[in-house]
Amino acid sequence: MSSLKNRVQLIGNVGQAPTITNLDDGKKVARFSFATNEGYKDKKGEKHTDTNWHTIVAWGKNADFVENYLKEGHFVALTGKLKSGSYDTDNGEKKYYTEVVANHFSFLSKNPKDTPSTEEE
Repeated sequence: MSSLKNRVQLIGNVGQAPTITNLDDGKKVARFSFATNEGYKDKKGEKHTDTNWHTIVAWGKNADFVENYLKEGHFVALTGKLKSGSYDTDNGEKKYYTEVVANHFSFLSKNPKDTPSTEEE
């Protein structure tokens, strides 16, 4: 069982425009919201859609890709790994988070011109 991996695959739409942060140590991080939709029929046969929102983070070359190519509304597939953690706010309250650290993006609809996919392990 040592080959089990933490791997996430999502297909959906970029929510808000990504925010890019250049850190003091020279690293770059991109952060954006990502919506996935699941359709289902209720007991009456009526169609419904549930939307789930995810926080996506990309580092280094992947952050460069996000900065240069991903825009609000783009329909993409992404893979990465799930990361959970916590931090203390200024008033001492503990906050918990879960985010996807993305390492591969593929456009699933009309690509902006010359838009490559990216992968970094």
